[in-house]
Order: sequence, then C-alpha cells, then structure tokens
Amino acid sequence: MDAAGGGSVGATHPDGGGRMNLLGDAIGWIFSGDPGRGFDAIPLAIGVQLLYTLIAVVIAGVIAIPLGWYIGHTGKGREIAVAISGAARAIPSFGLLILLTLLLGVLHKPEAAVISFVVLAIPSLLAGAYTGFEAIDRRVIDAGRSMGMTESQILWRIEVPLGLPLLVGGIRAATLQVLATVTIAAYIGLGGLGQYIIAAIPLRRFDILIGGAILVAVLALVIDGLFALLQHLVVPRGIRAAGSAQPQRRSARQRRAEAIAVGAHASPAATS
Repeated sequence: MDAAGGGSVGATHPDGGGRMNLLGDAIGWIFSGDPGRGFDAIPLAIGVQLLYTLIAVVIAGVIAIPLGWYIGHTGKGREIAVAISGAARAIPSFGLLILLTLLLGVLHKPEAAVISFVVLAIPSLLAGAYTGFEAIDRRVIDAGRSMGMTESQILWRIEVPLGLPLLVGGIRAATLQVLATVTIAAYIGLGGLGQYIIAAIPLRRFDILIGGAILVAVLALVIDGLFALLQHLVVPRGIRAAGSAQPQRRSARQRRAEAIAVGAHASPAATS
C-alpha cells in the first residue's frame, strides 16, 4: 500500500521537539482531504466504522435485551446470565475475529467480524437490561399490582420505562466497546478507521497513525456524549419529580403516584 502524500518527512522521527510537529502533522492530515494513496476517504472510513458498530449492537440487542428483561421481570436465570456474560467478556475479540475468519473463509470476513462484535456487545446489553429491572423499587411494582395491573402492564408501563436509563447505559457501554474494537477489522481488510493505524505502522507514517487514533477517540467521545444526553432524557418526568422527595418520607399514595407517572393506569376493576 502506497500512502504517499499528506505527511511531512519529519513525521518519521517521533522524538524530541518533533513530537509537537507530529501532532500538528496529524491534525493537518485529518483536514487535508487527502488521506493518501491506497486509503479510503475519512468520511467513508467513519461510515464503515459506524455501520459495523450499528449492525453489531442491533443484532446483540435483539438477542440480549428481551433475555435481560425476562430475567429481570421473573428473577429466573440470573446466575446463568452472569456466567455467560463473564465468559463472553473473557473472550479476546481479536483472537475470535481471526478464528472466525479462518473457519468461515476469506469470502465471509464481514460475517466473521460482525459475529465477533456481537459477542463483545451482548454482556453489556444483557447486564443493562436485567439490572434496570432489578434496580426498581419493588414497592412501586406492588403499587401497580394493587391497582389491578396485569403482569404485561407492569412490564411495559412500569418496569420498561423505569429500567430504560440503565438499559441505555448498557447500550452506551456496548456501543463504545464495539466502536473501539471495530478498529481491528482493518487487520482483515474491512476498512474503517483502523486502516490508518494498521497500515501506517509499517510505512512509518506517524502522522497518519496518530491522525487515525485521534479520529477514533473523537468519534467515541461524540457518541458517548450523545448517549449521556439520551440517558438523561429517558428518565420519566414523574420519577424525576418524585425523586426529589426523601425516600423514607414517601407514602404509599406517593409510590402509587410514581406508578401512574410512568404510564400505569388502573384497570376498570380496580377503579370501580
């Protein structure tokens, strides 16, 4: 791969006063509009990075979130879920990626990468789903039952809204983990921002290497900031207001008001 253009000769000497020049060269490379021969354009690389992240998190969410809600709602299978999550966290993503690439063949490298990233995302999503339910004050759920709500109504009108902030936190953690790990997909030729880091090392193009690292870090910070905002917004308004009262002073009537605040409506039998 020829990466000519876009970097100064001084960028190959990362010592002494040249360190500041390296940072300046890296920033200059980012805004130059010319990543170098053989490299994808930066917007395209960012798009590939985000695409693999989105696909992996969505697939992992389809698997992990319903399972986590079931565990949190019923209290069954928590130990198994914890064991599976721990085992999945222990699997090295890079090793799994290479293994799946060898098993599936070079024609199925994208599938191998997605499977690796899905395995990485599942533990955080699973934990966010069931801990969101476990963190709910049981008295709020009891208040919903006393109003005549069915188990399905308790799930969708109380547990899901109240557990949403922790679920979004799990999605946030999973997304950031996958986003950073997608960088290694460039090792098997799938592009993304990792191509600048991996290809620049043998070329001794330290401006491209540092520029690629900066792009990954900035993208992760932007995504993290958006999720932090979303995590704040998904807290139900009624719970924000109720949370201002001291927990020990909340009466049964106030706890029932919390259930109503997150969408729990009394059934006709309970209100007659």
